[in-house]
Amino acid sequence: MFKLFKNFTKKDYLLIFISFIFILVQVWLDLKLPDYMSEITKLVQTEGSKMSAILENGGYMLLCAFGSLLLAILVGYISSNVSASFSKTIRKKLFDKVENLGIAEVKNFSTSSLITRTTNDITQIQMFISMGLQLLIKAPVTAIWAVTKILNKNITWSAVTAVAVIILLVTILTLMLIVMPRFKKVQKLTDKLNGVTRENLTGIRVVRAFNAEKYQEDKFAKVNDELTNTQLFNQKAFSVMQPIMYLVMYFLTLSIYFIGADLISKSLMADKLGLFSDMVVFSSYSMQVIMSFLMLAMIFMMLPRASVSAKRINEVLDTELSIKDGSFTGATKETGTVEFKNVSFKYPDAEEYLLENISFKANKGETVAFIGSTGSGKSSLINLIPRFYDATDGEVLVDGVNVKEYKQDSLRNKLSYVPQKATLFHGTVSSNVSFGDNGREEITAKKIEEAIKVAQAEEFVTKMNKTYNADIAQGGTNVSGGQKQRLSIARAVARDPEIYIFDDSFSALDYKTDYVLRKELKNYTKDATSLIVAQRIGTIMNADKILVLDNGHCVGMGTHKELLKNCEVYKQIALSQLSKEELENA
Repeated sequence: MFKLFKNFTKKDYLLIFISFIFILVQVWLDLKLPDYMSEITKLVQTEGSKMSAILENGGYMLLCAFGSLLLAILVGYISSNVSASFSKTIRKKLFDKVENLGIAEVKNFSTSSLITRTTNDITQIQMFISMGLQLLIKAPVTAIWAVTKILNKNITWSAVTAVAVIILLVTILTLMLIVMPRFKKVQKLTDKLNGVTRENLTGIRVVRAFNAEKYQEDKFAKVNDELTNTQLFNQKAFSVMQPIMYLVMYFLTLSIYFIGADLISKSLMADKLGLFSDMVVFSSYSMQVIMSFLMLAMIFMMLPRASVSAKRINEVLDTELSIKDGSFTGATKETGTVEFKNVSFKYPDAEEYLLENISFKANKGETVAFIGSTGSGKSSLINLIPRFYDATDGEVLVDGVNVKEYKQDSLRNKLSYVPQKATLFHGTVSSNVSFGDNGREEITAKKIEEAIKVAQAEEFVTKMNKTYNADIAQGGTNVSGGQKQRLSIARAVARDPEIYIFDDSFSALDYKTDYVLRKELKNYTKDATSLIVAQRIGTIMNADKILVLDNGHCVGMGTHKELLKNCEVYKQIALSQLSKEELENA
C-alpha cells in the first residue's frame, strides 16, 4: 500500500501537513477538557470558591469543545480533498496503464477484474485515506499524549489501563489474522460477480432466445451468495470488536472508581479532595486512551480490504509491458509495404507454434488475401502487423522497418484496421467514423461523408434521424451487424492510410453489397496496400496475391487461378463454395 502513496502530489503532502497541525491542536484542546473539569471539581469542593471562577473554567471548556469541533470539520474537508485527488490520480494511471497493456496481459487479468480494480478497489483506498488522515494520526497522538498525562498519577490505575490496552491490542490483531485472507477472497468474488453480470448483459439476446434466464439467475445467485456469506463472516467477526471495546472501557472506568474509592477511604481528610480530583482526571484521560484504540479499531476494520485493493492495483501498475515501444518515427525508403521474413508465432505460455515460418511481401497498391480453415492462424498473422502481439521468431517489416523499432503511434498511423468483430462506441455516426488520432490531419465532415459513401453506408445513414449526427449506442446495439461492419470500414477509409487491414470484415454483408463495396474500395484505395482475411472465395479471388494457411503453415501462394491448379487446400475451399463452372468462368 505504501508504494501507492508515492502518487501523492506536493499539494497533497502540504494538505496532509496542515491536517497534522490541526489534529495536534485538536488533541491538545480535547486533552485540556479534563484539566478544566479537575479545576471545577476542586472549586466546587472548596469552601469560599467564587461562582465566576467556576463559570470561567466552564467557558474555557466550551471554547475547547467548539475549537475541537471546528478543527474536526476542517480536517474532514481536507482529508476528503486529498483522498479524492489521490483516487483521481491512481484511476488515471491505472486507465493509462491498461491502455498500454498488450492483449496477452489484458487477458491475464480479465476484463471484469480490470473494471473492479479501476472502480471498487480504488474506492476502498479512497475511503481508507479519507478516514485514515483523520483517525490514523489522531488516535496514536491522543493515546501517547493522554498516557503522558496520567503516567505519574497512580501506579495501580496505570496498571489497570495497561491491561485494558493489551486486551484491545490482542483483540484487534486476532481479528486481523482471521479476516485478512477473506478480504482477498471478497475482491476476487467481486471480480467474478462483475464478470457474470457483464456476461449476462452482453449476451442478453442469447439468454432470452434459449430460455436460459433461470440458468443465469442460478449462476449469479451462486456467486452472489458466496460473496454475501464471505462478507457476512467478515462483518460478524468485526461486530465482536465494538462490544469488547465498550466492555473494556466500562470495566476500566469501574475499576478506576473502585480503586479510587478505596484510596480515598484510606487517605487523610486533607488528601481526599486531591485524590478525588486525580481520579476524575485519570478517568477522563484513560477514556481518551480507550477512545484512541476505538478509532484505531475503525481503521483496522478498513485496513485489510484497502491493503488487498492496493496490492491488486499495484499488480496492474507493476506489470511489465510485453510490447515495448520503439523510437523510430522518421522517413522510410519504402511506402505501403508489408513483409514477413520467416515469421513464427505462439501465444504466451503456449507450447506449440500457431504460425511457423511465414514469408511474403505485399507491395504498395497490392491486395494480398489470406484464406484457410478456422484456427489456421489468419487473424493471428495480421495481428502481428499493428503489434497486438509480437512475432516469436522472424521479422515483420512495415515500409522496410521492423515493427518493433517503430514508436507504436507512428506505426499505427500508417495503418487502418477493421476487426473481425465490428466495434462501435457511444456517440454519433460522425464521431465513430472520425474516431482516434489520424496522425496527419483532422478528418473533416466532407471526408466522413466520402468514407461513408465508399463503405456503402450512405443509404442507411441518410435515413437515420439526424443523419451523420445520428446517435450510436454503446457497442452499436441500435444498428444491425452489417451496418456496424460498414461503419467500421468507413472509419478505416476516413484515415487514408498506407495500409488497410481487413480481418474478415465483409462476412456480415450480402453478396451484392460485398461486391459493390469491394469495387468502390479498389478504386478509392488503389494507391494503398490492402491485406484481407476472408472466408469467401468471392471476396478474394481478384486479389494480386493469396496466401493459403493450413494449421499455421503457408501451403500455397499465388493468384486465384494459380492456386486452383497448384494448391489442393485452396481448391477444396473453392469447390465447397462455388461450382466448377463458376470457378472456371471467374
